[in-house]
Amino acid sequence: MIAEINILIVATVLLLLYAAWSDFRLWKIPNAIVLALIAVYALHAALQLLTAEDVGAALFSSSGIAGDVGAGLLLFTLGFGLWSFKLFGAGDAKLFLPIGLFIGWHGMLPFAIFLLIGGIAALLILKLPMPLQLAHFSVVVRLEEIRATRKIPYGVIMVAAALCVIALRPGFA
Repeated sequence: MIAEINILIVATVLLLLYAAWSDFRLWKIPNAIVLALIAVYALHAALQLLTAEDVGAALFSSSGIAGDVGAGLLLFTLGFGLWSFKLFGAGDAKLFLPIGLFIGWHGMLPFAIFLLIGGIAALLILKLPMPLQLAHFSVVVRLEEIRATRKIPYGVIMVAAALCVIALRPGFA
């Protein structure tokens, strides 16, 4: 039986899944989703500060809010650099900020590993032929469009990696 459902976790997961779906379907991640994710993190941070025994540690430790903000800014800077070289879309670069906030500083290495695994899986899905029995499904049709245009919706891979790290992060849940 579920003792407690954290509404902020549910909101985060739903917003991230919507961002991934939007990127998959339209190659766009709406600004409203990115801003909503930042607002959900701000609520989480405020609750963390209100319930903390040591406010200084909650604010300035690498496992606290400072670590989360540092991870978000680092990932956003990386995304901005990739966008400026036309390797990434603007939505993907913007999505890196809230993802960094939610995974935190200590989640950066697992996020990079899950991102690598997701990138390899996406490469295999886009390179290997699809069975003809699945050709009528809309997801497979969309994958064929992605394959033809060679525009990869990186937001899907980023969200999958972020959700894996969030599921493993003990401090957020």
